[in-house]
Amino acid sequence: MNFFSPAEVARNYLATGSAKVRLSPLRVLLLSILAGAFIAMGGVASTTIVVSISAASLAKFAGACVFPGGLIMVLLAGSELFTGNCLLVMPLLEGKISAGDVLRNWVLVFLGNLIGGCLVAAGVVFGHQPSLFGNGMATAAMATAAGKCSMSFGDALIRGILCNFLVCVAVWISFAAKDVVGKIAGLYFPIMMFVLCGFEHSVANMYFISAGLFAKSDPAYLAAATAAGVNIGAVTTEAFFLRNLLPVTLGNIIGGAICVGCVYWYCYLKEDRTS
Repeated sequence: MNFFSPAEVARNYLATGSAKVRLSPLRVLLLSILAGAFIAMGGVASTTIVVSISAASLAKFAGACVFPGGLIMVLLAGSELFTGNCLLVMPLLEGKISAGDVLRNWVLVFLGNLIGGCLVAAGVVFGHQPSLFGNGMATAAMATAAGKCSMSFGDALIRGILCNFLVCVAVWISFAAKDVVGKIAGLYFPIMMFVLCGFEHSVANMYFISAGLFAKSDPAYLAAATAAGVNIGAVTTEAFFLRNLLPVTLGNIIGGAICVGCVYWYCYLKEDRTS
């Protein structure tokens, strides 16, 4: 076959996951910053194309089509992404790594992803890209951030679960492919689907909300967003971390580690071990 079966993907990931937790902290941090930046670049491109299209439904679809480029860079260029690393639960359940290994990886990768997303957001805003389309990008950035910071805890949690279910399925499918084209094709549609459906990705939100926060500091951008009726008051650092990032991250862990990682471990690894 020109692809790995699901059982082969599961067995292969045991070695992949074990290698991830053996990387030095500095390498993990650097690779995580890259991943945060890659996902942020997907967000920048998505926002740019959305603002350039007047028809809302077409704009949303176009943005969803562009965003997967971020995860393509993550998987093919080499980096460490928190949401994908929720699959580390598989080698954990197999006894290949410890709970401490997983927690250390998750914390360091999450921090690196946050740094990468914030750095890109700062570069975009202070490089004045949001002034495009008559400050339309600034308005879109703040509107996106306001929407994410205004969700209830429950909504953010559920959307986080649904999002990382699709993201980890996308990662799983890409691991099944043996060539670059197959990996890109395999991960593309689940990622496009989560963006199109409006689900919540913690690492993507590290860019989207920080971009809104940075844009809010510019009087011209703030005036444009206020004139457009954006709820600027909702965009705060506290809301960023407590109203969005906290529930979305918990949801991402449930969706990726439990709904995908634990299920596939039980179906393809536990039975092999006990048979």
